[in-house]
Amino acid sequence: MFRPRELHSHLLNLGAFPKKRLSQNFLIDGNILQKIVHTAKIEKGDCILEIGPGPGALTEALLKRGARVLAVEKDPLFVPSLQNRFPQACIMQGDFLKLSFSDLFQEKTSPWKVVANLPYHLTTPILVRLLSLFPEVDTLTLMVQKEVGERLVAAPKTKAYSRLTLFTHFYSEPKFCFSVSPGSFYPKPSVSSCVMHLTLKSPPKVSSEKGLFEMIGKAFQQRRKMLRTSLKTLFSTVRVERALHALCLPETARPEELSLREFIALFEDIRH
Repeated sequence: MFRPRELHSHLLNLGAFPKKRLSQNFLIDGNILQKIVHTAKIEKGDCILEIGPGPGALTEALLKRGARVLAVEKDPLFVPSLQNRFPQACIMQGDFLKLSFSDLFQEKTSPWKVVANLPYHLTTPILVRLLSLFPEVDTLTLMVQKEVGERLVAAPKTKAYSRLTLFTHFYSEPKFCFSVSPGSFYPKPSVSSCVMHLTLKSPPKVSSEKGLFEMIGKAFQQRRKMLRTSLKTLFSTVRVERALHALCLPETARPEELSLREFIALFEDIRH
């Protein structure tokens, strides 16, 4: 990987100055790189999807472990350099959120692993899409903003518990692995980061996933209000109260108090 001065010179040569609008903060800490690769449990021959390789520090570390790497880079200034440095990898220029699954997984080899330092301003939409890739993808090892990582594993009745928490647990088993300080990046971000490891899974059986998360989203728009109040635009107060009673939950229950299992049970009881 590039040392800080080498990275600065490399970026100057490419004319690729770090762009805030793309959340470009490049990893310069070799120890963190090795911890990421270890966390992802990379073995020789593994098929890896990397999102946003930038100068290629993580790409290089993955290839050294014998992985087969498909890297998707949005910034066209990095692509020729990546292709020249890593001819054994497949470097694709494009926006991950706009690429079709057939573009990504032309090889039918599966399952894939995703290992990525995500652009922080797009973490949620990218994560939502990644969670839908099971069974083609079985694990995600992601660098994200620490605040977001804490939300992914938050427990009920905590401030960080949210719709994103429930969505993540519906499709995966997330684990907070370790924190990463701003000094591990160039340029230094204004926030701390962390590495998360998510094991994807088949989601629980529900009558309507869309309907479930519409209800959860509506509930968390007013997280401090009682469910019988926050859900009244979707269901009658009487139906919500009856469902809460059937589940032995108090009529005064608020969204931040319910587990994923309780939300699913509440949704199914109200619908039927």
